[in-house]
Amino acid sequence: MEPSHLAVRSAAGVATVTLERPEVRNAFNAELIAELEQTFEALGGDQSVRAIVLAGAGKTFCGGADVSWMRASLELSREANVEDARAMSRMFRTIDRIGKPVVGKIHGAALGGGAGLVACCDVAIASADTIFGFTETKLGIMPAVISPFVLAKIGRSHARALALTGERFGAARALAIGLVHEVVPEAAALDPAIERVLGEIRSASPTGLAATKALFADVAQSDYDATLELTAQAIAAQRTSREGQDGLRAFLEKRKPAWAT
Repeated sequence: MEPSHLAVRSAAGVATVTLERPEVRNAFNAELIAELEQTFEALGGDQSVRAIVLAGAGKTFCGGADVSWMRASLELSREANVEDARAMSRMFRTIDRIGKPVVGKIHGAALGGGAGLVACCDVAIASADTIFGFTETKLGIMPAVISPFVLAKIGRSHARALALTGERFGAARALAIGLVHEVVPEAAALDPAIERVLGEIRSASPTGLAATKALFADVAQSDYDATLELTAQAIAAQRTSREGQDGLRAFLEKRKPAWAT
């Protein structure tokens, strides 16, 4: 079934996934959450897709939770709230762990869960006028589901300062704390910046990218001593893989590897 809250298009090995609820600032509801999870699961298994761009239609990347969805949650039992949160967590985890680079095209605002989406992006590029915020505490709740991704991206110190105040902050601060990786002067400059990043991704080994994402996630969850064997096994597996062999031979033979032609 085609998603109704997303637009998905593919070209030249890149899938662009656009949140398509501009009338509510691309806010989350149960349907959008389910469609994001299903779409990223499908893209993860699509060998023709080398990278994914995540964007938002209209004036805002993602404004967080839909007001109507939040209003409905007031009537949910604790058990139903748990299931609701689990569904959202699965969506974020699917985006975070997909074996392909995710490039965020961030403009307007990324608040609450929208900022959580930014934290899941491998590369995030924002326009200078974008506003960010982990604003959940202003509503009497907490940034619980997004916390694993936010802590991994910006660290405990910045996460505590921003989540406990709930303050909104600009792109310059988002860049300084590592939530985004590049800031461009205006939204019109986002596409050229993203295309430059995609060009770099296209020159890299698809299996090498997937293995690197998986390795970094494993290393982050392992104790120091365990990383010796973990990393040794990972590099040995990639060196002896088809792309690993071709990439090293291509470098020595001064030619492009098969994936870059």
